Amino acid sequence: MADLLIEGLVKRFGDVRAVDNVSIHVADGEFVTLLGPSGCGKSTTLAAVAGLDRPDEGRIIVGGKTYFDGARGTYLPPEARGCGLVFQSYALWPHMTVFDNVVFPLTLRKVNAAERKRRVAEVLALVEMERFADRYPHMLSGGQQQRVALARTLVYQPAILLLDEPLSNLDAKLRDRARVWLAELRTRLGLTTIYVTHDQIEALSLSDRIVVMNGGRIAQLGTPQDIYERPADPFVADFIGTTNFLPAKVAEPGVGTALLELGNGQRIEVAAERAQTQGARVTIAFRPEQMRVATAGEVTNGEGSVVDARVLTRSYVGGRWQVGLDLGGGPLRLETETPPAGDAVRLWLPRHGGIVFRESGHVAA
Repeated sequence: MADLLIEGLVKRFGDVRAVDNVSIHVADGEFVTLLGPSGCGKSTTLAAVAGLDRPDEGRIIVGGKTYFDGARGTYLPPEARGCGLVFQSYALWPHMTVFDNVVFPLTLRKVNAAERKRRVAEVLALVEMERFADRYPHMLSGGQQQRVALARTLVYQPAILLLDEPLSNLDAKLRDRARVWLAELRTRLGLTTIYVTHDQIEALSLSDRIVVMNGGRIAQLGTPQDIYERPADPFVADFIGTTNFLPAKVAEPGVGTALLELGNGQRIEVAAERAQTQGARVTIAFRPEQMRVATAGEVTNGEGSVVDARVLTRSYVGGRWQVGLDLGGGPLRLETETPPAGDAVRLWLPRHGGIVFRESGHVAA
């Protein structure tokens, strides 16, 4: 195993900086996910580590071994790096059995026959595919093919593991099962891993840390809980989970608190660690699970605020309802076990938990 250091990585395609000064340190045995929308630079970063794309600037060092150094002109080809790469498409040889697919990297490396057989048996048992050694890829499900592709990578004992959206070709239920299995496997292996995905659930459930990317840059790097509960800007808040954004202005600044006025004139009190400026335009972000329908007779108090909202839509999604609301010009989504009756609802918003962003997009509280 080895740690991974990426420093000042830049990759250009013409005038576009697909990767723009990215720096990440992945500790030995750590599982780090690169998360973001299509075109954010996550797969290009992974390809640079694997040696499939040559960056323009920066450094990549794995376990003290320099893979790339733009300043010194160092560039190791993929075959000299010792990375394990699992592709989105699995890339299994259709004319080879499971055993032959998995043993192929060892054959290329001229490992002796006895050792080849031992290692293949070991990794097939690890991914629970030993019973399928004589089958061909077309005889396997998508999830089984994914396991074979992973076994083929693990069999030559790579320094680090690179996973490029390995679950994206699976259907929803199979993806859920594969995610649980992969989480158990990563605990057993303890292998330094870079995982690329656009799926927030995969990132939150599998990662030690998440790197959220946007426009080729790192928008935020932190633990799953940090990213979800303390997003650095509206992009991160919107991309991770579901977030309701309400435009507001500061009506009364205070110490540790602020009174915000919504677009329809209603006011809510929120916790604010930093000083606010009266009249400043801000955006307050709430997760759907932080809000609820106010109980009969409930009023604004030190724990939260009660406001009036208009019901726009109701959707039953199995065990709960998703309710679309309008509150001062900002659309909201509320999740509740019982849908509100009528076209109006009294909504409770917590004093703590919401995040206030300044007009610049940075956290204001």
